[in-house]
Amino acid sequence: MAVSAEEQMMIDTVAKFIDDDVRPHVNRVEHADEYPEAWIQTIKDMGIFGLAIAEPWGAGKVSTEAYALITQELARGWMSLAGAMGGHTVVAKLIADFGTDAQKETYLPRMATGELRATMALTEPGGGSDLQAIRTTAVREGDDYVISGSKTWITNARRSDLIALLCKTDPHAEPRHAGISIILVEKGEGFTISRDLSKLGYKGVETCELLFDSLRQPRTQLLGDTEGLGFKQMMKGLEIGRIQVASRSLGVAQAALDDAVKYAQERESMGKPIWRHQAVGNRLAEMATKLEAARQLVLHAARTFDAGARVDMEAGMAKHFASEMAAEVALDAIRVHGGYGYSTEFDVERYYRDAPLMIVGEGTNEIQLGVIAKQLIERNRV
Repeated sequence: MAVSAEEQMMIDTVAKFIDDDVRPHVNRVEHADEYPEAWIQTIKDMGIFGLAIAEPWGAGKVSTEAYALITQELARGWMSLAGAMGGHTVVAKLIADFGTDAQKETYLPRMATGELRATMALTEPGGGSDLQAIRTTAVREGDDYVISGSKTWITNARRSDLIALLCKTDPHAEPRHAGISIILVEKGEGFTISRDLSKLGYKGVETCELLFDSLRQPRTQLLGDTEGLGFKQMMKGLEIGRIQVASRSLGVAQAALDDAVKYAQERESMGKPIWRHQAVGNRLAEMATKLEAARQLVLHAARTFDAGARVDMEAGMAKHFASEMAAEVALDAIRVHGGYGYSTEFDVERYYRDAPLMIVGEGTNEIQLGVIAKQLIERNRV
């Protein structure tokens, strides 16, 4: 199923914003590690933060296919712009799918406009991708939860006022996932951002460590109304998260390919444009083929998601293949540019630094392979 005319208009609007406003200035902003306040305001005004929020709470919900293509356009300009809305979308989906009526009414209208920014907090310093091993706890005391623990690699932590926190409400539960819940945390006494993490790429937006020291949150902040469902809820939320990360990969790879194709026509060697040399022309052809294959995987996952089918395998395949492709294509773009590709004056070195984030983010690719293998067997039982 193709995107609607209205969705295509929004995709085109985002693409024009990227070409006119972002790409001419992004190299300076990225190297200065500046937060792109004006650009974030523009994507708020466009309704980007409400792409996953349906009526009556929002007015701009789009298909997952359109969401993927809009994310691709943002990342084509600067991967950090797509990152600024990625976790927000996952939290919106979590509240829309699993939240109480009161939680939907309280949060979704403001999230749709970007007035309220949200992020999710899963990873812990000692846990990595093993989410069932988390140690952050939320202990019931009267009508409150008392939260203690720490999280790391939390994007947009300073600018988000709502955090979907994965924690243990029953540390002794067996199996372990049965004791995990999601608390919709609002900042207060006992919440601290301990530091911002310095990164290879993914500049501009902050990535932080969080500390929870007896932070009190009302019992009503539990996502839904039943404890112990947080792991399953988050796994469902991560399906759209992985499609989003895969779409970011498409954007980075598209930018790298576009720059390489342009440079290969402008740069001459031995009396002809370098694309006419078979070594360069073949490399461009391979880059374009890999990118198109990844795009079709991502769109297949998006369409499967919209069909209401289980999509953990499809999202895992898309995220794994697209992110590995983006890293390869970014390096190939440097090869096409030669020495200039290694210069900070050209954008291709940024793509090379941004691409690895998608390989390790939203569950490492090694985790994705495990998900794919498990579902492969589950769907093909002998």
